Amino acid sequence: MATKLNKKERLKQLKIKINENPFSTDDELAELFSVSVQTIRLDRMELGIPELRERIKNVAEENYHKVKAIVGSEIVGELIDLELGKGGISVFEPTSDMAFLKTKIIRGHYIYSQAESLAISVIDADVALIGVANIKYKYPVRIGDRLVAKAEVIRKRGNKYFVWVKIKVKNREVFRGKFILVSLNDENVEKGVQST
Repeated sequence: MATKLNKKERLKQLKIKINENPFSTDDELAELFSVSVQTIRLDRMELGIPELRERIKNVAEENYHKVKAIVGSEIVGELIDLELGKGGISVFEPTSDMAFLKTKIIRGHYIYSQAESLAISVIDADVALIGVANIKYKYPVRIGDRLVAKAEVIRKRGNKYFVWVKIKVKNREVFRGKFILVSLNDENVEKGVQST
C-alpha cells in the first residue's frame, strides 16, 4: 500500500487481504499496510480474525476427513487444501528440536516427511505406498522457516500415481520430489500381510 489508510479503510482492506490469502503473517500484513505488527493484531482482534496458526488449523481440520490412504494425524504439517486424485497443499513450521545443533539447519528427513505424507494424502485410494522417490534438496531450511508444500498428481497409469511435490520457503523452492505411488486394493494388502 503506497499511502497510509485511515483505520476504517485499513480494516476493510485487511479483511480482503486475509480472505485472499489466509496464510499471510502479521509481519507481512504490517509491512503491506505500513503499520506496526501490534496494530495489525489489534485490527484482527477487532474484526474477529484469529491469528495465523488458528486460521491454518481451522482450514486443515476441514481437509483431514477427505484423506483416504493415511490417517490425518500422520500428515506432517497442516493440510490446507486437498482435492483427491489432483493435488493438495500443506504448511509446516519445523521446530528447533528438528534442527542440527551446530548449524540450526532442519534435518532433511522432516522435509521429506512433509513431501511424502502430502503425496500419499492426495491419492484417491484406500492404501497407497511410495514405490519410487526422486528427490532434490535445493536450499537449506532453518528454524523459523515456514514450508509450503504443493503436490500435483501429474499422471495415473493403472494402479500407479505420479505425483510432483514442491516445497517453498516464501517464494524460494527448497525441495522438490517426484514420487511414484502404488495403490493397493484390500486383496493385495491381505496377500502382502500373509506372505510376510
